[in-house]
Amino acid sequence: MLPTGSTAPDFELFSTPDQLLKLSELKGRKVILAFYPADWSPVCDDQMNLYNEMGKFFSRHNAQLIGISVDSKWCHLAFGENNKFSFPLLSDFEPKGEVARSYEVYDEKNGQCQRALYVIDEAGIIRWSYLSPVGINPGADGILNALEELDNVKSIQL
Repeated sequence: MLPTGSTAPDFELFSTPDQLLKLSELKGRKVILAFYPADWSPVCDDQMNLYNEMGKFFSRHNAQLIGISVDSKWCHLAFGENNKFSFPLLSDFEPKGEVARSYEVYDEKNGQCQRALYVIDEAGIIRWSYLSPVGINPGADGILNALEELDNVKSIQL
């Protein structure tokens, strides 16, 4: 994984079949990148649904959650609509895994993203990361702790 303190690589991926989202467009907000192996898989389904429920807590920290996998934009559309997700799912489909590779979380053996989390600050700097063991939902505690710590640092600086 990329080290804490490094600049998050910019990217542009499909968030819907006809809309692109660029990471740099979110400067001024914290960003939570949740890389996950695949739509419709049991652990990923539970993880993304948990994050959807946690959305109001993430927004209290001025944070935008983004899910990323190598599934197609059409697969993401169906998965997101079926689960009523209120956050974008980005398709790292072609070239397959290019963004996951830039964040050092692409699983070459299985051809999918690893289950990895990054919290990026308002200036685009990686402030926290976590690589979950295969098949384990990492939950939201680490994300919330990282967001709270960032807010505490910011209030101390003010």
